[in-house]
Amino acid sequence: MTTIRRIAYVALALAYAQIVFGAIVRITDSGLGCGTHWPKCNGMWFPPLDNTELIIEITHRWIAAGLLVATLALVITAFLRRHEPGVGGRGGVLRMGSAAAALWLAPAILGAITVWLELPPLVVVVHMALALALLAVLAIAVVRAGGFGAARLMSESVAPRAARAAIATAGLTFIVVMMGGFTANVPGAAPACQGFPLCNGGLIAEGTAQAIHWTHRLIAFFLAFHVTGLTIAAWKRNNVMMRRAMTVLAALVATQIVIAAVLVSTFLPPVLQSAHQAVGTLVWLTVVIAAALAWRGSKYAARVPSDGSTRSAAPARTERGALVS
Repeated sequence: MTTIRRIAYVALALAYAQIVFGAIVRITDSGLGCGTHWPKCNGMWFPPLDNTELIIEITHRWIAAGLLVATLALVITAFLRRHEPGVGGRGGVLRMGSAAAALWLAPAILGAITVWLELPPLVVVVHMALALALLAVLAIAVVRAGGFGAARLMSESVAPRAARAAIATAGLTFIVVMMGGFTANVPGAAPACQGFPLCNGGLIAEGTAQAIHWTHRLIAFFLAFHVTGLTIAAWKRNNVMMRRAMTVLAALVATQIVIAAVLVSTFLPPVLQSAHQAVGTLVWLTVVIAAALAWRGSKYAARVPSDGSTRSAAPARTERGALVS
């Protein structure tokens, strides 16, 4: 399982880098750095690196290619070890790896459409949603492989209510990030609300662009309060892994709010735009990891007898030998 976990970590890191670099492509207007050619760049597999836009765009594509290799390596390795506990069957790594491979293909196709149609905003946002889904699937694969401290959940169960709250937080975070994508890609939405925390000093948005930006902010504020409450609740329980996960999440959300405040106050400098997107993606990744850990821990809690003993707390196995999660 150690090999599978390491491959999953590499794939996850590349998926995160791809999303972050995709934002850099948008922010620097490098989306057409390779012209309207895909998968080639200006009609060549290895074009001369003679301008910044081309370098940024082709680097994004190279990261995507590396992600494909890592994802396929994860699927192949997991398939060859599918009879080992925790690899094949329900709750195993193989299913998440296979889903990741499928999700890689969808953004790649949309990426080509984005280039061919000269970057329509809606296609860009859908491309982002699929990329976030791929990142989430790979994060779950890492957790199923025992990463991010998942092995400790055998001795630290999670209450089902806490698991449901963590999953709800993931859903809310996805909405916030997607609204951020709309704000960044709909013309005029990003600069529509000046000042912080209010929108141009008021509570009521005027026009579509302001409404999109203001909705993104309002949901983000709600997420911040929600995460604060969950973090306080986590520290009242004995689960060390969930305490750490929620504390990291709360710190990232706070950091994101600070970056957002400085961003709108300094008229959207590209560096802060990139930082805002990178931290936002990291918030999404962290909340998915927390939700996956909580869900896995709640399944363990359900197997513990009501008298509190651990005699039957060993992970149940499917017919194929996979851990049930």
